[in-house]
Amino acid sequence: MNELGKVLIVAGTGLLVIGLLLILGARLPWFGQLPGDIVVKRDNFTLYAPIGTMILVSILLTLLLNLIGRFFR
Repeated sequence: MNELGKVLIVAGTGLLVIGLLLILGARLPWFGQLPGDIVVKRDNFTLYAPIGTMILVSILLTLLLNLIGRFFR
């Protein structure tokens, strides 16, 4: 049962972080408009590829998950 408690704590913390990012993401004007984000607009077509934003989110999640992993070893 001890392991189940740890899993629930990590899952709850993850959901909390995702919820905060969704709430605060709209208030950050630079989020989604970083250098490396590609936007192509044509007549009836818009392509949005947030490559710079994906790299930033990936780095932040890697750091966060490494910290969580060290805490629960």
